[in-house]
Amino acid sequence: MELKDRERLRYLAAKQLETANSEKNLERVELWKRHNMCKGERPVIHIEVDTFAHEAINPLLQCEDGFARGLEYRLLHNMINLETFDDDRVVAPFFKTGYHSHFTLFGHNIKRSIVKKADGTEMGHTFDHIIDDLGDDFDKILTPSQFGVDKEGTAKYVDAVSDIFGDILPVKLATDCLYAVPTQKVVHMMGMENMLYAMYDYPDEFKEMMDRIANDYIAYFKLLEKEGVLMQNHGFESVGQGTWAFYDEPIKEGAVKTTDIWGFMDSQETVGISPDMFREFIFPYYKRIAETYGRLSYGCCEPVDTFWEDIKTLPNLKKVSISPWCNEEFMASELKGSGIIYHRKPSPNFLGVGEKLDEEAFRAHIEKTLKTAKGCNVEITQRDVYTVNNDINKVKRYVEIIRESIENCW
Repeated sequence: MELKDRERLRYLAAKQLETANSEKNLERVELWKRHNMCKGERPVIHIEVDTFAHEAINPLLQCEDGFARGLEYRLLHNMINLETFDDDRVVAPFFKTGYHSHFTLFGHNIKRSIVKKADGTEMGHTFDHIIDDLGDDFDKILTPSQFGVDKEGTAKYVDAVSDIFGDILPVKLATDCLYAVPTQKVVHMMGMENMLYAMYDYPDEFKEMMDRIANDYIAYFKLLEKEGVLMQNHGFESVGQGTWAFYDEPIKEGAVKTTDIWGFMDSQETVGISPDMFREFIFPYYKRIAETYGRLSYGCCEPVDTFWEDIKTLPNLKKVSISPWCNEEFMASELKGSGIIYHRKPSPNFLGVGEKLDEEAFRAHIEKTLKTAKGCNVEITQRDVYTVNNDINKVKRYVEIIRESIENCW
């Protein structure tokens, strides 16, 4: 690694530590703790930058060495929200990394074919499905899933990063949420249409497949527990989709178990089935996985109201996604006083479509949510924005409008 790359990383590490210790950041850390305990005074806001990072972060990269460039990206990613967008995402006083682990369902590495634009950014992708007909290809779900944890590789990574800037910004191992998305795995193996037909054509085989998926996820999580690589996550750890783990609880003594930490699940791929089919083919297996979590964040883009009668019975449910396709009014009535956070995902079209922000239309959109969900514990995460037309100031103004709307409506 060139000296200039090393100096760049050390500069950014010092900047992250300074930002983490700023009064604004420390105040927002406390805000998140109160919010996740359903004691917050206002909705919290998070803009997820990952999908438009090619416009927001990549132009800032200076390092040339590949390893250094990856660290530079992460350091910039850690700070850009607070510094540039001024939302409520907070900055940790350490460089967070997790144990390197892997989970390969039924041992199949599903290939992904990527389509890129002229500038090299990803425009879309498809999966090379391995199952054409569940009955004919049933043997492909009978092979063992592969999962494990690489402690040696993790230690080498931590040592390498610590050698660069660990004397400035500590490198800390942490556990983000335990992530389980069974129906996404199924669609990657066989495609959406094929999955829907399989429930009708091969109901018993489909249930056996889901049973095996649930068993393997649970076995993977229990392996992490047995290996002693799980850590209590009640701070700067991420929880899918687009939220954070802050929770006001004492440090746990002794070994950390899966039931001590956050988990995440969704089932976006089942929007085309009835509540009865969801209850029969999907929910029993999701519930078994959910029982391994201490706290659960559920949902992404799917309208959870369709299956709410089942979802609301999931154990330790603490957050539920209210997507652009969700019945906001129904979910607000269900979540008021429930102790479950109304995790709103506004439509990405306002920020991601068009060169200019339609402030009036977006203000009406966000104020509808705030008025509808008044009395709920509200969190706003903007996801799935794939371009801001290279106008980062538009993102900052977007956050300002949300804050103004909170002042007006909350």
